[in-house]
Amino acid sequence: MIISRTPLRISFFGGGTDYPAWFKERGGAVLATTIDKYAYIICRYLPPFFEHKSRIVWSLIELINRPSEIKHPSVRECLKYMKIKKGVEIHYYGDLPARSGLGSSSAFTVGFLNALYALKGKNISKMQLAKEAIHLEHKILKESVGCQDQVITAFGGLNLIEFKKDSDFNISPVIINRERLKLFQEHLMLIFTGFTRNAPDIAKEWIKQAKLKTKEFKTLHDLVFEGVGILNSNMDILKFGKLLHEAWLVKRSLDTKIATALIDEIYSTARRSGAPGGKILGAGGGGFLLIFAPPHIQLKIKSKLKKFLCIPFKLENLGSQIMLYQP
Repeated sequence: MIISRTPLRISFFGGGTDYPAWFKERGGAVLATTIDKYAYIICRYLPPFFEHKSRIVWSLIELINRPSEIKHPSVRECLKYMKIKKGVEIHYYGDLPARSGLGSSSAFTVGFLNALYALKGKNISKMQLAKEAIHLEHKILKESVGCQDQVITAFGGLNLIEFKKDSDFNISPVIINRERLKLFQEHLMLIFTGFTRNAPDIAKEWIKQAKLKTKEFKTLHDLVFEGVGILNSNMDILKFGKLLHEAWLVKRSLDTKIATALIDEIYSTARRSGAPGGKILGAGGGGFLLIFAPPHIQLKIKSKLKKFLCIPFKLENLGSQIMLYQP
């Protein structure tokens, strides 16, 4: 039996510039971190004692005899890509809801690839894991997704990721001292809007906008380095929150589907309560809202938003791991 654990992520700046439609022409950059909420995948070769050859458990329970029958697209294509011929049993568990802006789809693909390599008795580097997950989602699954999620969930940590025009990327840890990192984390709040959305549908519009709103995407790119600069300095940490607000206004202007009346209500309530900034996570339209607020006003924000879940979390830096290896 193999168990992989892959973290979910929070993206602060640069989302959208990690789409090939943008970075292949101008280069892209993202500032993001992983958090201590995970996608777990348990897999093993299924003994031949059942009427079915394979069992796949996610939001559905699939009992299948041929890989082509598998409804979960990532499971089906990863098994084919890895040339797994034997029957398998696969269980997926997530700490937080899927389709909520935390990169769970790519975390699944990264974690599943990691587990399948372990099942075959092979160790894979984080770089290879990220690149193969990008290849699967873009070239095989044909998903309308960017490239940051596969990289950040594979590597883990608080990172600056730069995407090159030749489709390669560099990942650089953001180096800040322990006290400032603790202060930074204490200002982060994760609010669940109560509903999820299909990110690729919204992302298709992002891809179109990348060719039309170059000024806005250039701003999103530049704000990445301003954000890193704040974290790497002794500047007032609240400037990071104000920068998030600036980025949110730009992102919100790209497409009407990114924000909803409910998202605007939650965000405005947090701002009126003293939060300098925040943003919807992922492609938008629902899922989780990140609020940046001083610790002393967070109780007030929670009180004003008491009908919404506020999820406690911590930053993590391990990335996708094999937690149990018993082949």
